[in-house]
Amino acid sequence: MAKIGKQIAALPMRWKKDGTFQVLMVTSRDTGRWIMPKGWTMDGKKPWTAAEIEALEEAGAVGYIGHEVVGQYTYRKKLGKGVSMICEVDVYPMVVEKLKSNWKERKERKRKWFSAKSAAKRVSEPKLADLLRTLAKKPSKQPVIREFLKAS
Repeated sequence: MAKIGKQIAALPMRWKKDGTFQVLMVTSRDTGRWIMPKGWTMDGKKPWTAAEIEALEEAGAVGYIGHEVVGQYTYRKKLGKGVSMICEVDVYPMVVEKLKSNWKERKERKRKWFSAKSAAKRVSEPKLADLLRTLAKKPSKQPVIREFLKAS
């Protein structure tokens, strides 16, 4: 059986002044498809801290990250030379306070705000699309997000 990789992701989100809920997506470096900022867990760091670092490096997003997983999805990560592995990704909610104009991977990725419904149509991972569609309905009614919003 293939080894399963564990990854973490931030789900950067905001509510506009008119109450519209949006999520921030970035393009992957290899294929340019829309994804959430994600990466490997980091030694000595809590998983949500690692997700917060990925959001800063990949999207230039700064804000508050939740400590509870809001969802999980899997995808096949290409490692090169026809080799790939299955990765299981834990998703942590993040309320974005600001976007930096100068961030680590700005020359390698694009970033863009989408409605959750629109983001769901752009991702290739079915479970991630399901999570985004769930958020499109009533994001602040999701138990993890509701608790997180009360705390932040």
